[in-house]
Amino acid sequence: MSQTSVIIADDHPLFRVALKQAVAETLDHPNILEAENVEDLFGLLAMNNDIELVFLDLHMPGNDGFTALTRLQNHHPDILVIMISSDDAPEIVQRAMHFGAAAYIPKSADLALISQAIDTVLDGDTWLPEGIELVTDAALASQQQRLALQLSQLTPQQYVVLQRIADGQLNKQIAYDLDIKETTVKKHVSAILLKLEVNNRTMAGIVYQQLKLNQPATL
Repeated sequence: MSQTSVIIADDHPLFRVALKQAVAETLDHPNILEAENVEDLFGLLAMNNDIELVFLDLHMPGNDGFTALTRLQNHHPDILVIMISSDDAPEIVQRAMHFGAAAYIPKSADLALISQAIDTVLDGDTWLPEGIELVTDAALASQQQRLALQLSQLTPQQYVVLQRIADGQLNKQIAYDLDIKETTVKKHVSAILLKLEVNNRTMAGIVYQQLKLNQPATL
């Protein structure tokens, strides 16, 4: 197998060690980088354009629910993402998979299971541990997958603008922070509303809030 570049994004050093061991045993001389928060993760991605696989901790600093996952999907759609978490509630796992994760690994998984997950996703399939029964709600699944598709259609800068709208920032603030013209922000907002199929900024912010764990799974 050719060398694979991997980022392990988790704020628990001992679990990063376990993941590094599983990756090293599964892949042939992998290039493994580590991040302990979301901004470090995206900093590494900016400096390394050969990353193929990211392990993403659901509860790491800077990640609120599935915001980091969808940001990864938007900014780096070709990268495979394996979610890792001590939380294996079926509705959480389901949302992760609908929002684009290739696998979901509970932190209780042993090295053999982690290796199995890695092999499966690199072969182009999705992976879930045995015993996790997902909710079979077709309407709910359709809504979550539709939201993931809409978010993926935003440009990276539109996605950043959406994040700031959700944080309550005005166009002038967004323009200043991103060092762009306010008219450019307005154009981004118009495009965001169109792609998310909503009528105003408030609704766009609500759409983004759906990615957070403490929010309802549907609009």
